[in-house]
Amino acid sequence: MSNEQIIINTQAGTLNKKKKETMIKITWRRFVRNRLAVIGLITLSVITLAAIFAPTLATYDPTEQELLNKLAAPSSEHFLGTDDLGRDIYSRLLYGARVSLMVGFVSVSFAVIIGMIYGAVAGYYGGIIDNIMMRFVDVVIAFPLLFLLITVVTILKPSVFNIIAVLALLSWTGTARLVRGQFLSLKEREFTDAVRVIGASDFRIIFLHLLPNALAPVIVAATLGMGGMILTESGLSFLGLGVQPPTASWGNMLQGAQNFTVMLTAWWYPFFPGLMILITVLSLNFVGDGLRDALDPRLKD
Repeated sequence: MSNEQIIINTQAGTLNKKKKETMIKITWRRFVRNRLAVIGLITLSVITLAAIFAPTLATYDPTEQELLNKLAAPSSEHFLGTDDLGRDIYSRLLYGARVSLMVGFVSVSFAVIIGMIYGAVAGYYGGIIDNIMMRFVDVVIAFPLLFLLITVVTILKPSVFNIIAVLALLSWTGTARLVRGQFLSLKEREFTDAVRVIGASDFRIIFLHLLPNALAPVIVAATLGMGGMILTESGLSFLGLGVQPPTASWGNMLQGAQNFTVMLTAWWYPFFPGLMILITVLSLNFVGDGLRDALDPRLKD
């Protein structure tokens, strides 16, 4: 290779690197302009760190019972009070964050992976393959999600693993339709024709050239979908079909506080788990809205 070719390749690599860095900087600059998105990101970071370091931050074992101190009001001994079995609510909230965030993140991750692969294949090949695959998506969407979740979880033994598996297997359809729509457009672009001309395989075209260009709306949808997963898990746990005690989750903490008398005499018991669900889901929605605006190519910097 001549010196001129080496210089040209080096300059091209430098320009590509600068371009990537510039796009990242532009996206970040757009994101930080949205104050609600920044607040949501900071809040999520704090909640995530609290969940990671729960063993250090928790003042009590989340399963430790003090029956003589049940439904105790918030005090210096128990920051957020105790539940109907005398367990420390603050400690259970920290450990409950681990479960709720894990269920939301892992189930969304698997659902996005399934949906991306399914939608990419349907959109790229089109024709009868696309029609058959998308009709199956329509069938899955036609089932009421909550009732189907309740049925499946009732048949299976309620556990964190089963909740994640069921949510992932029933929540991929939105991502599939989104990616499929992106591929129907991207496969007609000039760069796709250029890649085909040089003899690239379908696998290489789909996963190395088209899929990266369809990631922006998927990231936004995944962020917004995580809030929905947390709400769904909380709802199932509230109904007694989700994470089972003594394992703490925000949903089953609310289940223990559903007695009307308890809600009147010990307001802190249902209030703090409900508040954590509200704050987390709102923060995810704020971050999702911020990402949607930051990744929108139609917006000027």
